[in-house]
Amino acid sequence: MHDIDPFFKRMGEENAFAVLARATALAAEGRDIVNLGIGQPDFPTPEHIVEAAVKALRDGAHGYTPANGLLVTREAVSRRIHAMTGQAVSPEAIMITPGGKPAMFAAILMFGGPGAQIVYPDPGFPIYRSMIEATGATPVPLPMRAKNGFAVNADELAALVSDRTRLVIVNSPGNPTGGVTPRAEIAKLVGVLERHPDVAILSDEIYDVMVYDGAAHTSLLEFPALRERLIVLNGWSKTWAMTGWRLGWSVWPEPLYDAVRKLAVNCWSCVNAAAQHAGIAAVDGPQDDVETMLAAFDERRRFMVERLNAIEGVTCATPKGAFYAFADISATGWKSKDLAHALLEEAGVALIGGPDFGVHGEGFVRVSYANSLANIERALDRVEAFLTRS
Repeated sequence: MHDIDPFFKRMGEENAFAVLARATALAAEGRDIVNLGIGQPDFPTPEHIVEAAVKALRDGAHGYTPANGLLVTREAVSRRIHAMTGQAVSPEAIMITPGGKPAMFAAILMFGGPGAQIVYPDPGFPIYRSMIEATGATPVPLPMRAKNGFAVNADELAALVSDRTRLVIVNSPGNPTGGVTPRAEIAKLVGVLERHPDVAILSDEIYDVMVYDGAAHTSLLEFPALRERLIVLNGWSKTWAMTGWRLGWSVWPEPLYDAVRKLAVNCWSCVNAAAQHAGIAAVDGPQDDVETMLAAFDERRRFMVERLNAIEGVTCATPKGAFYAFADISATGWKSKDLAHALLEEAGVALIGGPDFGVHGEGFVRVSYANSLANIERALDRVEAFLTRS
């Protein structure tokens, strides 16, 4: 058999799934494992959303849907975008995808390739760098620094953009850090990008509603100067606890839309009908369950940060968004991935080492507070006990 294309050899992985698999295997052996590693809400999908999918199936929504999504789903997303940002986005600019990753895949595939440079947040979602490298492009890490609250720094971005830069990726609120970039810095970032009119932008806004302490999410859709080269990624997974439904949306400028539609035809064909009807119920229906979930995350966030900072050798800035804390463990003397491995195998606590999120992640671990307060307390007690005796 011939060798596979180098594209696949260059492709990396998302280690959170490997940690989840190992934690699951240990639990199957009878070990008591507390998982603070995986990035998904621990709440069920709200009942009215589930019922909308059930009704759609009973009503016969069993066939193919358009590659870009049902018109009624795209219209619902258009309404949601207007409600959240005040911006009018045509349903004809919206793609419905099986989760958020296809939008990343498509954008990076479009603008990657040998000779290209793509700027991405680091520490950041690992699939950014994985896909950049897979295409043969050069990944250019934009540091997310604790001293800046893990926000984008527009001046640092300006220094990294070159005549080889084809795409800039922005993520706020951010994974893995929980950083939220303030509106004033977003405006500066827009000013930088206006000086580079040939550079496309991918704005990953999947955590847009998950902000705390008076912080506010600023969508790049609010800046008309970028609209003709702006791709916005969002979806249902986090906000409505729908990770397993595989349902995302993205906004594309007109020159790129047909290209991503053709990718859908060639790759995933379409998104299943029942999930799309559930998505309509999510964006148009009551948001009480979302508010309850966010209140719980906020309470856990405050508890986790206080508890982490009480552990000798650990410091943790207060995240302003998402549902992760990015704790500095450099003073413990441990390397990040070594500590994450030891905590899972010896203390029964799953979390993710910072280097799994980029070259600037060493010295940190990502700890998810998408788990109960009781489990968070139990896990951090184990972390403290382990570090005390190690």
